[in-house]
Amino acid sequence: MILYEYPFNERLRTYLRLEHLLRRLAELIPRSHPLDHHYALATIFEVMDVAARADLKTDLLKDLDKQRAVFEGYRGIPSIAEDALESVLGQLQHCFAMLNGQSGKAGQALLDSDWLASVRTRMGIPGGTCSFDLPAYHAWQHQSAERRQHDLQIWAGTLAPLADSVYLLLHLLRDSGTAQKVAAERGQFQQNLPAGRTFQLLRLRMDPSLRLIPEISGNRLIVSVRLLQHDGDGKLVTSTQDTAFELTLCA
Repeated sequence: MILYEYPFNERLRTYLRLEHLLRRLAELIPRSHPLDHHYALATIFEVMDVAARADLKTDLLKDLDKQRAVFEGYRGIPSIAEDALESVLGQLQHCFAMLNGQSGKAGQALLDSDWLASVRTRMGIPGGTCSFDLPAYHAWQHQSAERRQHDLQIWAGTLAPLADSVYLLLHLLRDSGTAQKVAAERGQFQQNLPAGRTFQLLRLRMDPSLRLIPEISGNRLIVSVRLLQHDGDGKLVTSTQDTAFELTLCA
């Protein structure tokens, strides 16, 4: 099944972009080829660019504290597993403390390195990291894989409080939804959202053998999905088939 996710607000869009980049980084660092490590370093810079938003840290701390308050309210309820509850509360407290204790923006420590700053600047130029432009970077790429991995792990470690917070908040949000089977009639699906509830994320699972692409839109009142497919010329057109898929709304 292919999973598609649609965020309902800008804050969550930022969280999902960060998660996408951080997962890519986690895949690239353990590899050994210099080209993989080039893109790992480029990904670190991308994370720093996304995290440069002034209110990101404040939003994360507010969301962590809000989740902590929600889970604190579950104490004493007989149907709640106390061990699992304490584990989640411990994770929330740990992420809050680590993020709150980090000064400046994510990756701020990396900005103090002139070498990394020069690499970051040249990466913004097509072909800007050639050996004649950045001989020091070229030499680093010829270090052993272990040395490069060690350096990348140190640099990525400055992003750890941000990464742990984003991963935890998205995990809790995704667990808040219940999947339902729905059907799009002639490629179109609409659903009114319950009044009084504010959803943050839509998750849609679809069988890849259908070769359909969902075009999702929504607001606090309604969700709309249009299913598209490639025609003979490769253009995307609306499907005319009745199609079932799985939909999850997460608050």
